[in-house]
Amino acid sequence: MEYRFEIFTTQIAKISRNIRRIKTEEMCKHNLKSPHVSCLYYLYKNNGTLTAKQICEICDEDKAAISRSIDYLETNGYISCDKNSEKRYKNQLYLTEQGEAVAESIANKVDSLLDVASEGLSEADRKNFYKSLMLISDNLQKICDSFKED
Repeated sequence: MEYRFEIFTTQIAKISRNIRRIKTEEMCKHNLKSPHVSCLYYLYKNNGTLTAKQICEICDEDKAAISRSIDYLETNGYISCDKNSEKRYKNQLYLTEQGEAVAESIANKVDSLLDVASEGLSEADRKNFYKSLMLISDNLQKICDSFKED
């Protein structure tokens, strides 16, 4: 008997739970929360400047969650925001000195965690895995998009 459904769904759920747990544990060290990872990480990886809209597009996170994270990070001195646009989500966000230090720490931790998570995979295996994962994700998105058409 083939257990594709069970393996696929349980392993994806397990990976997601483990990622959330790792984010939560790591963010506690900085008195931050898991949702703040995406904002800081992607700002850092994009030379410290993005809009909220761009962050949402890059990490495919919920707009409301990103907005709450940005508010918290700005209030607590991790990021600053240009106020050039009436639409807050179009304003440029910048890492502050404090934010840069925390974001660099997060980026370094992400890199080391990815190395550990990939242990036992050759470079070719890893590339094939990511290619397959992206293909599956795109195919599932097409299925979800078809629900809108009904």
